[in-house]
Amino acid sequence: MDIKTMKRLISFCKPYLKYLFMALMFSALQIIFTLLIPVFIGQAVDHIIGKGLVDFDLLVWKIILIAGSVGIAEIFDWLVVRTSNMMTYSITMDLRTQLFSKYSTLPLRYIDSHAHGDLMSRMINDIDLIGDGLLQGFTHLFSGVATIVGTIGFMLYINVPIAMIVIILTPLSLVVATVIANKTYKFFQEQLALRGELSGYVEEMIGNQKVVKAFGYEDENQVRFEEINHRLYLSGVKSQFLGALANPSTRVVNSIVYASVCLAGALYVVAGNMSVGALSSFLSYANQYTKPFNEISNVFTELQTAFASAARVFKLLDTSSEDIALQPQTIERVKGHIQIQNLSFAYEEGQSLIENLNVEAQPGQTVAIVGPTGCGKTTLINLLMRFYDPLKGQILIDGVNTQSMDREYLRGLYGMVLQDSWLFSGTIKENIAYGREATEEEIVEAAQSAHAHKFIMQLKDGYDTLVSEDGGNLSQGQKQLLCIARIMLMKPPMLILDEATSSIDTRTEKQIQDAFDTMMQGRTTFIVAHRLSTIQKADQILVMDHGHIIEQGKHHELLEKKGFYHHLYYSQFDLKN
Repeated sequence: MDIKTMKRLISFCKPYLKYLFMALMFSALQIIFTLLIPVFIGQAVDHIIGKGLVDFDLLVWKIILIAGSVGIAEIFDWLVVRTSNMMTYSITMDLRTQLFSKYSTLPLRYIDSHAHGDLMSRMINDIDLIGDGLLQGFTHLFSGVATIVGTIGFMLYINVPIAMIVIILTPLSLVVATVIANKTYKFFQEQLALRGELSGYVEEMIGNQKVVKAFGYEDENQVRFEEINHRLYLSGVKSQFLGALANPSTRVVNSIVYASVCLAGALYVVAGNMSVGALSSFLSYANQYTKPFNEISNVFTELQTAFASAARVFKLLDTSSEDIALQPQTIERVKGHIQIQNLSFAYEEGQSLIENLNVEAQPGQTVAIVGPTGCGKTTLINLLMRFYDPLKGQILIDGVNTQSMDREYLRGLYGMVLQDSWLFSGTIKENIAYGREATEEEIVEAAQSAHAHKFIMQLKDGYDTLVSEDGGNLSQGQKQLLCIARIMLMKPPMLILDEATSSIDTRTEKQIQDAFDTMMQGRTTFIVAHRLSTIQKADQILVMDHGHIIEQGKHHELLEKKGFYHHLYYSQFDLKN
């Protein structure tokens, strides 16, 4: 068991100590009334033994006391569960809040290199398992310990020698459970890691079913799934087998203890040193004393899973976040003069993608970036937005190094339309206004500028039409138009268009291009384009290959050179010059 993880998890209890104290108090009261029941039962037994010795008045009174104790004990038991639930779910809520906040500060490099399903599994499944473990601990561990302490006191009061037999032998079951729990911990860790891997794979396959079916990859997917699922099965069998040994092992020890108490108690009754009622009470206490050890052994199994889950969550929480500028700089009036100086970058060490890149964009200029797949176009955009940081060199906006700026502030300077449009579950109005407060008039104006107003008004509920998850009820072109309208509303000082019209038909593309021309006036704009027809008006075109600028100039200048751009342009249209 990881002691460091356990201590850290317990630290989350500090804000909710009131619930802890209440649970302990209610648990203690519940145990007191529970332990009184065998006393009253034993006294009742002594009142009905012997011919003509039955005292019905006392017997009725004892029955009333027994019933009252049972009722009060049940009430306090409910209060224990109630307060434990409050504490447990408060802790899991705090964990999820911290983890979700962490996701927003994680470097994009980390998110890109980890399965998204695994990250989701830590947020949902792992924290659920932490909650289950804590709930078991708070409800059964507290009451178990209180029961053990209380029964010891009552047994010592009734008969010290027999009580010592119970006290000496019973802890052996706890020792057995602890040894088994320590051996199962690594298997629970392995099991959780495999659950994350399986979640990641399933999420990936479900999200790309069109591609899977189009390429007939169902059988290969099934084979891969079964391989991961089989490893999870083997890990689960090992962990659950060892975990299941704890309860039977403790029960064997407890049975031996109970048999010893019966034998010793019978001898005391025969010798006249103990009444039958007292023996009855003692056996009840012996049974109650051993029961918590069984429950605690089960709790240990649950806690092993909880601690293993907590270790995965804490590992993510401890991952380095994006660095924060200590004294972030801002620009009073953004002009949009961008300088990229001696920029170098690599996703993997030793595999350089961009080397010594130098680019300058004057305020209001449109810079287009073209080149073959993998040449570094999108990477350059990621560097401009500080989704990634360069290994060497710097990017300046109006003379200010972007690495000295707050990332949120920097990204607010750009309006960005991506190739892959993203919409969330909500109304069209809410999707257009994403990230800012806007009036309905401003939203409509933005939609009109993006040529989205017409199709929106054709929908049943217009701007109040609900968009399904990821815009599933809209065409790709309609989703892209809404994303463009979102940028129209922002009116940022600079723009980044990453193949912004890729999913729009030719007629609509011309309308959008006219809208972009209007919007780009006075704004520095970077365009990543595959359709070279859309960038003919660019102030400068950067032709990239293997992270280097191999050609640079205006459209007509690059065509006249009859170099790489000339070949790329005419090959796209299947023309010859």
